[in-house]
Amino acid sequence: MNRLASRTAVITGGSSGIGLATAQRFVDEGAYVFIVGRRQLELDKAVQQIGRNVTAVQADVTKLDELDRLFSIVGEQRGKIDVLFANSGAVEHRTLEAITPQHYDATFDVNVRGLIFTVQKALPLMGNGSSIILTSSVAGVKGLPAHDTYSAAKAAVRSLARTWTVELKGRGIRVNAISPGAIDTPIIDSQVATAAEADELRARFAAATPLGRIGRPEEIASAALFLASDESSFVAGIDLFVDGGLAQV
Repeated sequence: MNRLASRTAVITGGSSGIGLATAQRFVDEGAYVFIVGRRQLELDKAVQQIGRNVTAVQADVTKLDELDRLFSIVGEQRGKIDVLFANSGAVEHRTLEAITPQHYDATFDVNVRGLIFTVQKALPLMGNGSSIILTSSVAGVKGLPAHDTYSAAKAAVRSLARTWTVELKGRGIRVNAISPGAIDTPIIDSQVATAAEADELRARFAAATPLGRIGRPEEIASAALFLASDESSFVAGIDLFVDGGLAQV
């Protein structure tokens, strides 16, 4: 199908995991996609994997000058943005007594500050009928030990989806959030020291999920496609949980 034919999409955190799976799905559905990430090697591999209709831009969403450069490139090459998937995120486990100002700043810089300014700086290229998708998390509504700052940041993302839905309604721009559950991405590996510990973490997540498994990046990509396309033309301000029931029962 071509549900995104002739549309331009920008995906931050687009070189791996959920972002890469979504970029592939968007291209398969007819879109031209800009993938954004901090590591050039991963971006190059992602472009090779996607194969067509994709441009990689190395940028850090916490740096405003790099966001300006990103959207300048998009504007010069395509002149518009139809879909913005603000997907960059990072998690570092810290319990309350272990939180430092540096940890707090790092968590909120990527998950909230970077997201806010990504959306702000994309707006001049977005018009009536365009879609903004924000990546939140089940952590935003669940009490998970050692997720103090991350959970708070993702709750802020949910709040922003509501606020921006009201603020941007006059421009015909829809804003929605997706809250993934446990998804099999490199983030799981980054949270532990060894492959065995990663497998144990995956098993614990699967046991806690009513569907009995963790999710695949492609399943989040399907949700993002729905929110990006005209199939969700009357959907705005929602938090779409794609979590196997983890936060629902």
